[in-house]
Amino acid sequence: MIASHFGIEGFDMARLTVADGWAPQALAFLDMIAYSEIGPALLAASDDGYNVLVGSTPAKPLLFDSYAKHPQILNHALNSTAAGRYQIIRGTWLGVAGELGLKDFSPESQDEAAIELVRSRGAIDPLAEGDIEQAIAVCSKEWASLPGAGYGQHENRMIDLLKAYNAALAKYA
Repeated sequence: MIASHFGIEGFDMARLTVADGWAPQALAFLDMIAYSEIGPALLAASDDGYNVLVGSTPAKPLLFDSYAKHPQILNHALNSTAAGRYQIIRGTWLGVAGELGLKDFSPESQDEAAIELVRSRGAIDPLAEGDIEQAIAVCSKEWASLPGAGYGQHENRMIDLLKAYNAALAKYA
């Protein structure tokens, strides 16, 4: 678990594992994205965010019940189809799932898709070099909750994301 002083008690790790050959830095970065996009309370109130629809709040979680495919549910108020642990919109999902040959929207598929999005944004080298701020910066156009995204939505503070990343990384050591 990530340290409770980050308010993430009960926060689980990505479903992909180091034992399966995934780099600890990549998995910790996924956990940080989930922390940023979903938030600790909603992560705890769901299947660690994997079944969360955009517009959810801890008081009123909007959850889907099948991982067979991206739920493709439009939140009219937000004009978004974002879903899952990484709040991937339908169009992005269709593209990345097609590239990777993903057959469902399972937690493992969501993790693989998110890693591909991180890679396609050019964040793998900064992650490997320990430059987490640069990795966050280049991924900010993919995830609106990251600092500098500029989508007019809530953006988390860099210091909080670095703390979440470092706490997550410790879980994979």
